[in-house]
Amino acid sequence: MLFSAIRTMFSGGHVDLTSIIAQILSVVFVVMCILPFHEFAHGWLAVKLGDDTPKYDRRLTLNPLASLDPMGALWLLLFGIGWAKPVQVNPRNFRNPKRDMAFVALAGPVANLIAAFLGALVYYAFILFAPANTFTMFIYYFLNSYIVINVTLAVFNLIPIPPLDGSRIVSAFLSNEAMFMYYRYQNYIVMIFFFVMLSGMLSKPLNIAENFFLDIILWIARKPYELFGLI
Repeated sequence: MLFSAIRTMFSGGHVDLTSIIAQILSVVFVVMCILPFHEFAHGWLAVKLGDDTPKYDRRLTLNPLASLDPMGALWLLLFGIGWAKPVQVNPRNFRNPKRDMAFVALAGPVANLIAAFLGALVYYAFILFAPANTFTMFIYYFLNSYIVINVTLAVFNLIPIPPLDGSRIVSAFLSNEAMFMYYRYQNYIVMIFFFVMLSGMLSKPLNIAENFFLDIILWIARKPYELFGLI
């Protein structure tokens, strides 16, 4: 994201100012609209499955101020990976705590994939119907960044490392003893995870996963236009 652009600029590479502005605005849009949607999805499904904690905490809202985490927003702007203030859930209120918690955790990444899909529908509409001009190119950059950010957030959150959503999904398949050990050493696991992330060892597998979801989303979003012979 912005960190890469700054590094490119200082190394003497070419930086497209229109693209950079579009990316920054796409991040702002994701922080203000999509991260709250991600957290709302967690809370909404938790309530549906029997836990009213999000309702009592007033987190069943799309108000960005309720979900805003300044550090998470800054990371999203600089590195393309960020987070919001998490919705608190009490699994003991679920009928099947492990299974239902996994569904609640999965709701967040699914929300990001839905957001990416809706962006892809608009993306193809602009390609097909909008006249070629500077504004259209700006929207193209904006939507491209918006789609990629959402897919990246979905994949990142599916990593089975506390406190990411993936850890709660994996917990559904662990015994109580294994789950206890899993969370007992979560601080060490997180430290190792960040070391691995910074080393770049996860870049290739994450890119493969992101491209996998991105290809599926673009393929599905393209189908309605293909049915009408527009593509």
